[in-house]
Order: sequence, then structure tokens, then C-alpha cells
Amino acid sequence: MVSETDILNAKLLIVDDQELGARSLKQMLEEAGYSDVTYTTNPYEVCELHRANRYKVILLDLQMPGMNGFQVMRELNAIEADGYAPVLAVTAEPAYKLHALKAGAKDFISKPFDAEEVLTRVRNMLEIRLLHESARNAATALEILARQDPLTGLGNRRLLTDRISAALANARRNNSAIAVVYLDLDGFKQINDTSGHRAGDAVLKIVAQRLESVVREEDTVARVGGDEFMIALWHVANASDVETVSAKLIEIVSQPYLIEDRSFTMTASAGVSVYPADGEDPDSLMKSADAALYEAKRSGKNGFRIARQL
Repeated sequence: MVSETDILNAKLLIVDDQELGARSLKQMLEEAGYSDVTYTTNPYEVCELHRANRYKVILLDLQMPGMNGFQVMRELNAIEADGYAPVLAVTAEPAYKLHALKAGAKDFISKPFDAEEVLTRVRNMLEIRLLHESARNAATALEILARQDPLTGLGNRRLLTDRISAALANARRNNSAIAVVYLDLDGFKQINDTSGHRAGDAVLKIVAQRLESVVREEDTVARVGGDEFMIALWHVANASDVETVSAKLIEIVSQPYLIEDRSFTMTASAGVSVYPADGEDPDSLMKSADAALYEAKRSGKNGFRIARQL
């Protein structure tokens, strides 16, 4: 729900080439409790003002010399990413009302002003605008949660797959290589069993931070299972490059962990696949890395294997 405070604190902009009319409308709104009302008599600066302030409602006079309200609306529609220009058209010409709605205005008020009409239409439009933003923000938050591991804040398998797909597209364009590292913690179950899940969760968070510290900003670290992580390396020059990064990942995971005055140690095993030798799509690259990880575990752990070398 939209609160009364949200409505009265919303940013409003009045655009009217007649300063007396603009000031009158501003006073009317402020007397009704609106706390953030601005006006301009220059239609050419509306878009710049909106970019800087992102007004919730713009009360826009349609009849202005030089640049009329319809021209202003066209520019506002062009800068609104979601196509929702928050325009409340102001006109003394009844014939302009339908044209204004077709041009993108969400509602209109008539001149001369009727205070009750102005306040009702402004409030109604604000409620719709704020609800629209709330729904959009909620959808964005849900999308982030759907692609994120809640414990470590890393991406999950879904996000990783998308990032690998993007890296593959880039690699095909540039005739380059990418790599996928599938890393599993050796001995993590013992930490959970002897010290509890709270300590285990703390270790996983530190592992996530350490893995991210090794790779580049364009690379992606994801948690894909309880103690399993995958790293997509956006660009690798050669096999030596892959081996260097894999060794660093295993080395940093093997450093001691101090949790609640207790020190824990464990190692890690990793399997590596490289495009195009070990697969040409996200699924095949992850499967190849999984097979290489199995060999690394079978060979004594605390090391890595590259799929094409198996």
C-alpha cells in the first residue's frame, strides 16, 4: 500500500510559461500538504530537470510559446525507460484533452483551476504512479533473489548459466576461449558435523569472499550446491592461464578459517572445462567440469584436473 507520507512527500513539477499560474498552482498543492513542489516557466529545461529529480507527477501546460506541451511530452517519453511519463496535462482547450491522452499524458486538469479537481487528480495519479513503482521494484527484487544464493550473496546456477552463455557469445565473436571451474570443498562435512551449521555457514561465506578475490571483475563466482562452487572465467589465453587460476583458487580455499575463536582447515578439489575443447554450450561445459572434478577427487583431492587432459 502507498502511505499518506509517501504521497505528500512525492516530487511534483509544474510547467507553465505564465509564472502567476505556476505559482498559484504551487501554492494550492502546498496548502494541501505537498512538501516537494517545484515549478518552471521554461519548457526547454523540463527533461533535464526530470532526469535529475525523477518527478512522480509533472503538471504540464499544453499551450506554451516556443515549445508546447506536446513537444515536451515527446521528449519525456523518449527518456522514460518503462514508457511511463508521469504527465498530468493542463489545458484550457477541451479539444486538447483527447490529444493529450493519446500523446502519453496519464490524465488532465482544466483551466481555470477547480481546486477539488486538481487535488483529486493529482492524488489519484500519485497513488497509481507509486503503486506502479512499488510493483516494479518488488518484481526486480524477486528476480534478484531468484538468481542469488541467499547465504553467500553469490549468483546461483541460474545466473551462472546466463553468464556462461554471455561469455560464450563473446568468445565466438572474438575467436577466444572461456573456462568453467567446478570447485568442491574437501572436509567441509566434518566442520558441519563437529561444529554445527552456524560455523559451516560462516566458512562458506568466507570461501565465497576468497574465491571472488582471486578472479577478475568480469568473471562470475556462483554457489551451486551445499559446498560446491562454480567459477566462469570470461576469457582465458591458454592452458597455463587456466592452471594458474585453478591453483590459486585451491590455495586460497586451503588457508585457515578463524570462526568464533576456533581455527578450521580444509582443502578443495576442482575440475576445469575449456571452450571450445570441452563443450560449446553451458550445459556441456558444466558436465565436463563435473567429470574432471570427479577425477580430481578420485586422485586424492586437494588438486584440480582439466577435462581435455583426462
